[in-house]
Amino acid sequence: MEIVNIEPSGSSSGAYVMVLAEKEGPRKLSIVIGETEAQSIAIELEKMRASRPLTHDLFKSALTGFGLKLTEVVIQNVVEGIFYSNLVITDGDRVNEVDARPSDAVALAYRFECPIYCEEAVLAEVGINPEDVEVEFDFDDDISSEEEAPKQKSLSDLQAELDEALDREDYERASQLRDEIERRKG
Repeated sequence: MEIVNIEPSGSSSGAYVMVLAEKEGPRKLSIVIGETEAQSIAIELEKMRASRPLTHDLFKSALTGFGLKLTEVVIQNVVEGIFYSNLVITDGDRVNEVDARPSDAVALAYRFECPIYCEEAVLAEVGINPEDVEVEFDFDDDISSEEEAPKQKSLSDLQAELDEALDREDYERASQLRDEIERRKG
């Protein structure tokens, strides 16, 4: 997988959405990440250098200093909208897997120029295939024209929107989103 976009999340301040796409396939994966991680990834993508090492640069220096190398990143699971990934690290003889947030894992993958993989089960559950997206527009008052129809969003995006609707105490919208999430899981 590779990064195709990082943009501010419309659902919460300081959050960004990192969009990963299959290199040899149509599916995409949207993961909400923090501002610091988004900045660190963007700096590496643009090949910029900070005056002092950022956390991900420091981690790379520490690993290479001890003769270790990051060989791949695997996004292995998603539970209730939370993604889990592993760093696969080797010293040439032994291979160890280290749990990491996907944002940190991806930031390091780009620094080590190693591949990013995603388990098929994760893509099957929350991956978005643009060819299969059903575009449905509901012009009823319950979905404003500024909002996307629920079928256009991934489960994790729907869950984030549900949480936001609950925070706003927009219970009608929340019940629509809950119903759509349950229908998809179902």
